[in-house]
Amino acid sequence: MSLRTPLSRVTGRGSAKTGAGHWWWQRLSALALVPLGLWFAASVVCLAGASHGQFVEWISAPWSALFMILFIAVTAHHAQLGVQVVIEDYVHSEWLKVASLLTMKFAVVLTAAAAVWAVLRMAL
Repeated sequence: MSLRTPLSRVTGRGSAKTGAGHWWWQRLSALALVPLGLWFAASVVCLAGASHGQFVEWISAPWSALFMILFIAVTAHHAQLGVQVVIEDYVHSEWLKVASLLTMKFAVVLTAAAAVWAVLRMAL
């Protein structure tokens, strides 16, 4: 007994053969965001009430800058993966889906690059 549909037997295709990698990357980025998010929250609490100079001094430390850049990159990637799934599931017009995905990815990359540039400018 086969669980394949008649159409998949004729065309030689089963499932879409994609999606597992996307699912794993979303779970791994979520897992990486747990310690990074806790670090970020603790940093915000510790820096509450700090002056601009104290903040720049803190972000200038190599570990602080590295963790901030990692937090930005992983958050941007995780957000991009999540929004991509929403667009693919709920936008049915093919041209609008492609346009939305391209616009979203461009916006995420631009925002993440600007944030990383800001961190590097303060750190260096």
